[in-house]
Amino acid sequence: MAGVWIVGEKQTHEALKSVFAAGGPAVCCTSAGEARRGFTAGGGSLMVINAPLPDEFGRELAIQAVESGLDVIFLCAAPQADKIAAGLEKYGVLVLPKPLSRQQAAFAVRLLRAGHQRMQKIIDQNRRLTKRLDEARVICQAKCLLALHAGLTEEEAHRLIEKRAMDARISSREAAQAIIRAYGGS
Repeated sequence: MAGVWIVGEKQTHEALKSVFAAGGPAVCCTSAGEARRGFTAGGGSLMVINAPLPDEFGRELAIQAVESGLDVIFLCAAPQADKIAAGLEKYGVLVLPKPLSRQQAAFAVRLLRAGHQRMQKIIDQNRRLTKRLDEARVICQAKCLLALHAGLTEEEAHRLIEKRAMDARISSREAAQAIIRAYGGS
């Protein structure tokens, strides 16, 4: 399984591999088509595109790689870098001018890793919040059904749900779902 995808001229593969793969697994491709066939099968976390490629410049490949979950570093000639960066950064592609020093490459990889860690924390927090919102929605639905069918106030319905959860040693959500099933709610 690839850790890093290196896409570009064959004579640059070893140099880019030594800088970006740091001894880890790497797959080298000479064209965008070859890279697409490989990374769509899965694997890898980083793609380094050394533009231009023989079959396309590499922009479309960079966008597709980002959309499939890879971090992308796009290397291009220094005079073009700002213009290309303006078009690719909105997708999350890191554009670097050539020639590239080892320090710049190492910094770029650290920057991507830090961004990835930060994004992962946000995704985890989003999952937790979504779960809590869904639980609150189910409990609210059960309270509404209890108010409608049993004539309870919101406070009384809430206490009833919590009591049933404690008595049955289940979560409040499970107790609320049982109430929803009992009253034929959706």
